[in-house]
Amino acid sequence: MHSFIPSSTKAATALALGLLAAALAGCSSPTSTPRPEALRPAPSRAFNEADPATWTLPMEAYLPSDDNRSQVAKAKAMLIGDCMKKAGFGQWHAAPELPKAGPKTLTDWRYGIHDGELAQRRGYKPDEDEQAAYEAAVNEGAVDGTSAEGPDGKALQVCIGEARTKLGGSPAAYGEEAQKLGNEAFVRSKEDPAVVAAFQAWSACMKEQGYAYKQPLDASDDQRFQGRDVTPLEISTATADISCRNRTHVAKIWWEAEVKLQTVSLEKNAETLNKARKDLDASVKTVADVLSGEK
Repeated sequence: MHSFIPSSTKAATALALGLLAAALAGCSSPTSTPRPEALRPAPSRAFNEADPATWTLPMEAYLPSDDNRSQVAKAKAMLIGDCMKKAGFGQWHAAPELPKAGPKTLTDWRYGIHDGELAQRRGYKPDEDEQAAYEAAVNEGAVDGTSAEGPDGKALQVCIGEARTKLGGSPAAYGEEAQKLGNEAFVRSKEDPAVVAAFQAWSACMKEQGYAYKQPLDASDDQRFQGRDVTPLEISTATADISCRNRTHVAKIWWEAEVKLQTVSLEKNAETLNKARKDLDASVKTVADVLSGEK
């Protein structure tokens, strides 16, 4: 319930309250409200406007790098190997890592293909040498030689658990929130007016050449191109796709829209992301200590 204030005193009361608020604001310390922790800069790559593999996204600063993951794998293998040896199973070797085939960075194929020369040879598929190396590794079997139900397999599971405990978790897990927010920004970026217009321009360009797709990734996701063989239709579609991408600059417009959305998301979730990054940094340090023999 509001108290009744005579009209003759309302103006004076409002003025007094206003002066009091101003005085309190002037006396307050600038450090009375904790300032948010500064956001980390995205990793740097030599930027080439024509090469999406060189572009970066803000969320990458909060994701484990390829080097982080590689170091974790080495440290985990070292700890498991020591544990298996102590358990009496001799020299244990970790399953080999599968070689990469396709995109080399987070942004490389994020918005679709962009290498015209590769498209002329492989359509939407990875380089043939990369694909062959990957398939060879899979055929050889990325296994460590232990039996699933035997005593060595059971010992391995114990050793894996001990390694995880010693490493304090997986750096990949510390990037889960950044990954989720990045994926959300990617989806929302498709609704950006500039991106919608770029999609329409790309689609019209493709239609001029006889291909009916609404969005750039619809072409690469075409079920007709998911088989092992590279067909003439796939190559002609992919080369037309590259031509239309170059004409409409759709990938760059799309990337710019996602950068803006990720930046806003970072600011809103700065506290959570900074904590996760500190946990990731601590885990990376633990891994380095294991590899150097200090832990």
